[in-house]
Amino acid sequence: MTSTPSETTRPSLDVAVIMQRVANTGVPARWQPWRWELAEVVMNQESFGTKPRLLYKNESTQRWLHGGLKVELFKDDAEGYYLNATTDVPSWFVLWRMEDEPSVADEPIAIPMIATLSYYDAGRWLDAQETVEQVPAPTEVLAWLSAFIDAHYVVEPKKRKRPDSFKSLTDRFGNPASISTEKKWGGGGAAGQGAGQGTGQGTGQGTGQGKGGQKPGGQTDQGGQHV
Repeated sequence: MTSTPSETTRPSLDVAVIMQRVANTGVPARWQPWRWELAEVVMNQESFGTKPRLLYKNESTQRWLHGGLKVELFKDDAEGYYLNATTDVPSWFVLWRMEDEPSVADEPIAIPMIATLSYYDAGRWLDAQETVEQVPAPTEVLAWLSAFIDAHYVVEPKKRKRPDSFKSLTDRFGNPASISTEKKWGGGGAAGQGAGQGTGQGTGQGTGQGKGGQKPGGQTDQGGQHV
């Protein structure tokens, strides 16, 4: 692989794509006698030119060379390259389309439109209903890609899930709630103590028994009984 001046800001590789037409067998052959598929991605050479070139042909197979494609690396897609490089088989991804009308052969051929090393690019193209295929990338390309990833991508650590037992408690209105381990004393205590613990322990302990309520200083209203 050779460097170009543009690689100072945006690394790139010039590549060529080989597409092949192969004969279908079995049930698929009933509807279509052949199919197109991605065969290889290789480093481009000037002698390849930019027009499709027939490399090989027999009764069941045709292989066509398409030169002049460029694979560029973008800093903001570093994660997409990382996801590709960390798979079991890091790959080239190629988007290709069939010609509407024949240009270099008797029938339309498959034309590669763009090649990438980004997992995200491939996903976006597939979401757009494009035809995308992949072939393994060679070791030297992966080394070039890994150097770019090391320079521009930082793997984010996985966030530890907070256990449910550490979640803050809230009441039914969504306000913070607290838990007290202080012992709550029941009946038989002074009225002042009962009132201090709230009315939740019953009107008999907190505010006096009967209709009357307890006043500050231990006095009672008429009709009430002091506890």
